[in-house]
Amino acid sequence: MEKSLNLPEHIRELFDIKELDIRGYSPLSLAFIGDSVYEIIIRTYVIASANRPAHELNKMKVKYVNAAAQADIIATIMDMLTEEEPDVYKRGRNAKSYTSAKNATIADYRKATGFEALCGYLYLKGQMERLLELVKYGIEHPVDHEKPKQVFKGKEEQE
Repeated sequence: MEKSLNLPEHIRELFDIKELDIRGYSPLSLAFIGDSVYEIIIRTYVIASANRPAHELNKMKVKYVNAAAQADIIATIMDMLTEEEPDVYKRGRNAKSYTSAKNATIADYRKATGFEALCGYLYLKGQMERLLELVKYGIEHPVDHEKPKQVFKGKEEQE
């Protein structure tokens, strides 16, 4: 059986980059890499399901790669997270970002940033199987928008 490639480790070795403690990365750095990792997962998923022109593939991709969809995924998988994963998500969600989404609520944008931080964390730890398991479950079990969402008074919980 062929050994699985730990891409971040391989990149560090190839470019002679010293390994940093994952806890030393800022939540926005984790979200920065997590955004790309999540997008490559979704692009792979979309292209595997349909060999179509690029503009059609992009339309399919956008259903999953946007703040609202990512907020829905984290809501779906929250109960599946291990002990440390919610902390990574919350650090990303609560990080002070200097940008905002064009077509999303602030709450969804923050949740999506937390989800991307979790994606980046799992990627950098070499836990792609775990990340793929969570993303797969999240896209296969969409949130039921007919159920009322829990409403909090004031700001979103900072936990």
